[in-house]
Amino acid sequence: MSQSKLIYVHDPMCSWCWGYSPTWLKLKSELAGKVAIEYKVGGLAPDSQDPMPQNMKEMLEGTWHKISAQLGTQFNYDFWRNCQPRRSTYPACRAALIARKAGKEAQMVAAIQHAYYLNAQNPSDESTLISLAEKIGLNKDEFSEQLTSSELNEELKAELSFVRTLPIQGFPSLVLIKDNKAYPIEINYTDWHYCLNQINSILD
Repeated sequence: MSQSKLIYVHDPMCSWCWGYSPTWLKLKSELAGKVAIEYKVGGLAPDSQDPMPQNMKEMLEGTWHKISAQLGTQFNYDFWRNCQPRRSTYPACRAALIARKAGKEAQMVAAIQHAYYLNAQNPSDESTLISLAEKIGLNKDEFSEQLTSSELNEELKAELSFVRTLPIQGFPSLVLIKDNKAYPIEINYTDWHYCLNQINSILD
């Protein structure tokens, strides 16, 4: 069992990951002590300072409505009116990598999701990420310095390259590694037992 691990591939700004989060947290809790769990960032959208085109804004807001209708997920649609959205999730992914080193990746991801989806704040903005890092107990100055470092950017590139080798279709995705073999786990957004049964059958 020690060789086995479950990789959760996500993006902190992926709306389907936000929709899946209650189910994922239940599954994660159920697997505690049974299998190692690793988070890996997927990097939905590279760095950009360009405002999001209107058609993309409408498409993404429509996706939020769709997820809310299907899963009952809460969203604050003020984001689309009060923020200047950019198609840029790499900064949020880098923030997750910094937090990982402090053992706070899951906290950072949750903080980014709450800021983005419930509080209408923009995690594409470094200022938002720095504020969230401070809230979860990371050193504000150190975090700020690391966020724009070339070393961190190389780490992100390496992680994205690794993620592309996994048998996944998009985000969120689950991959179970057992005896150096990767097994894709099909996700059910509302039923954590569905994934647990697959994982248990492979581990057994």
